[in-house]
Amino acid sequence: QVQLVESGGGLVQAGGSLRLSCAASGRAYSGYTMGWFRQAPGKEREFVTAISWSGGTTYYADSAKGRFTISRVNYGNTVSLQMNTLKPEDTAVYYCAASYKSSPPRSRYEYHYWGQGTQVTVSS
Repeated sequence: QVQLVESGGGLVQAGGSLRLSCAASGRAYSGYTMGWFRQAPGKEREFVTAISWSGGTTYYADSAKGRFTISRVNYGNTVSLQMNTLKPEDTAVYYCAASYKSSPPRSRYEYHYWGQGTQVTVSS
């Protein structure tokens, strides 16, 4: 089992920045692909970004490219999401997830463990 706990959400004005963290515990964490998803009220949970276990491969949704950066720190036990130039449409609950897949998947159905989520609210 892998346990994931997100932190770092909050309220920020448009154009501001936030840094989310996902702390993992459990066995063999560093071998997992990690991803961030988000879900706004009334919408499907959508892919934001993902990173391979080595940190060498990253994928981003078009909405995140150029503004968000995913990274692994602390010997891979923490995954961070740096979000810059935030927009009101970035408002959502952000979830960290872990997958057994070696290549970072974009589908939420290919992730096996999930955190409880952290709220990000961007005011206009």
